[in-house]
Amino acid sequence: MSVGDIAGLIAAVAFVALVGFLAVPLLKLGKVLDEARVSVAQLTTHTLPIIDEAAVTISSANGQLAKVDTVTTAAAEVSTNVSALTSLVAATVGAPLIKVAAFSLAVRGLFGKAEKR
Repeated sequence: MSVGDIAGLIAAVAFVALVGFLAVPLLKLGKVLDEARVSVAQLTTHTLPIIDEAAVTISSANGQLAKVDTVTTAAAEVSTNVSALTSLVAATVGAPLIKVAAFSLAVRGLFGKAEKR
């Protein structure tokens, strides 16, 4: 064996040691990537039903909001009608009542003056 052969043998052993030394982190990295793949698969499996449920809930909430909109519209119409009715009653009954009150005040005033004499 010559010096070149021994140097080549040392270089080959050093290369094998380097490959062995680098193989350990690569194997650990492979395990980490496998675990990450499993975690992402589980996350997807658990997230999709939640997204579907959220879509159903939002759809139901939109339906309820449509019903609430109908109720508030009806309440606004009732409020308008009550306001109009109040104005009508005030105009119809209020003016004659004021006239009756004024008349009764005038009559009391006249009878009060008549009793003083």
